[in-house]
Amino acid sequence: MRLLPYGGHAVLVELADLDETLAYVAAVRSAGLPDVVDVVPAERTVLVTTAGDLAGLRLRLSSLDPAGAPAVPVEGEVVELPVRYDGDDLDDVARLTGMSRAEVVRAHTATPWRVAFGGFVPGFAYLVGGDERLQVPRRDNPRARVPAGSVGLAGSYSGVYPRESPGGWQLIGRTDAVLWDPDRDPPALLGPGARVRFVPAAGDPPLDRGGPGAHLLDRGHPEPTRVGTRATQPATQPSERGEEPALEVVAAGPRTLVQDLGRARLAHLGVSRSGAADRGAHALAQRLVANDEGAAGLEVVLGGLRLRAHRDLLIVVTGAPVPVTVDARPVALAAPVALSAGQELRLGTPPSGLRSYVAVRGGLAVAPVLGSCSTDVLTGLGPEEVRDGDLLGIGGPPPEWPLVDAAPYAAPYAAPDTEHANGVVTLTASPGPRLDRLVDEAPLWAQRWRVAADSDRVGLRLEGEPLPTADEPLASEGLLPGAVQVPPGGQPVLFLADHPVTGGYPVVAVVRDVDALAQLRPGQSVRFVAAG
Repeated sequence: MRLLPYGGHAVLVELADLDETLAYVAAVRSAGLPDVVDVVPAERTVLVTTAGDLAGLRLRLSSLDPAGAPAVPVEGEVVELPVRYDGDDLDDVARLTGMSRAEVVRAHTATPWRVAFGGFVPGFAYLVGGDERLQVPRRDNPRARVPAGSVGLAGSYSGVYPRESPGGWQLIGRTDAVLWDPDRDPPALLGPGARVRFVPAAGDPPLDRGGPGAHLLDRGHPEPTRVGTRATQPATQPSERGEEPALEVVAAGPRTLVQDLGRARLAHLGVSRSGAADRGAHALAQRLVANDEGAAGLEVVLGGLRLRAHRDLLIVVTGAPVPVTVDARPVALAAPVALSAGQELRLGTPPSGLRSYVAVRGGLAVAPVLGSCSTDVLTGLGPEEVRDGDLLGIGGPPPEWPLVDAAPYAAPYAAPDTEHANGVVTLTASPGPRLDRLVDEAPLWAQRWRVAADSDRVGLRLEGEPLPTADEPLASEGLLPGAVQVPPGGQPVLFLADHPVTGGYPVVAVVRDVDALAQLRPGQSVRFVAAG
């Protein structure tokens, strides 16, 4: 067992194999360790995050003995998944394995698979126990969007993407099965220990009767359990006290989302924290109107939001230094503003930074999903994106009144400028658990990186001189906000609030100030500095 560094709030425990990992997870969960936020198992590692003393956590983890701890059972229900084998990478998999397309399908359907652990996104299960000939590497450059229902292979695993998301697995087919539904109990179709059989969907070319999958063709293939996709809830609703909506969205701008502080302690289910990308700016906005820091507000990308009050309200804007007006009259940032019925609040375009935060006294009235009102763009959990014409409900007022008229506020976000040294944002980072996977770590720290255009709340994609990594494959491991992951293509990815829970590329560093990442724009330059 090895304990590897993972930023200032987590430890990655490396173990010998999957059985030892599952036993260690059981030992951690039964030990009742204080301040543990999440425990995320993977094939040969366990990521443990804490809200307390990191040194104390390391000491306790190093002394745990998994011997005798109950592991996840290897037997369970059998779930059959009909698959149309028409994936974009089926020919590549055939080439990599030396088999024909039909032989790949037969190998994938002939052997029952077992759910080893979850992760990545809600409902995604890492399946083991398949035909050894199907072991193929991940793609050198992961796709930014993999369609929902895609069936893939990576290393010794197979898996199904529950919804559209980024991914680097080799895609061989697709299924209509609903892998995740938060209204279902349990929400995941494939639970730990479940056995899975893939079967060719109706209409697919039949397999040879004499092949290894012949026994699957001689029986009926019932559809897997289906509960339908969860109806997406509107962005907000009237307040719980039955009042009429208090705010009308005249214009939503480029992108406006409902956010709070996110979903804690659910990473083992594949549910990331999500919540406000700039947690500090969100919390400040809520405090300034005397709400709890975890109240729901609006996260606004590049301004453009227009809100009309239907009754008297107290409202505040923080985050990126966006110009704010009430009926064309400028008002201060980070200062509570009285908005009378009929008045209109407008956010212009910030000269720097990316995300602004709007809080209303009482908080937005939104039905929580898994304990949070936040919109997770990777998993689809939470309310829809705010759109023109939406009516926003407000909750009951908090018992206290604001204590200050304004907060000292100096936005630390440099304007995009790749030519001038002052336009480069310095990111302090700690070594990651797989820093040794870089052939040479010097370029990570020495060069100037540029934020790519396809960055979002899931992560910032960086462009620069590629970072060569070791050729040997890496099993999927847990991820946290601020993790700097390097795919085989060598272009780093910096994970933000809606990151996948696990990933199969090395994490070489962990950025300390995740809030600063949330304010970086495409085209902006950054440089990593090693933490002292």
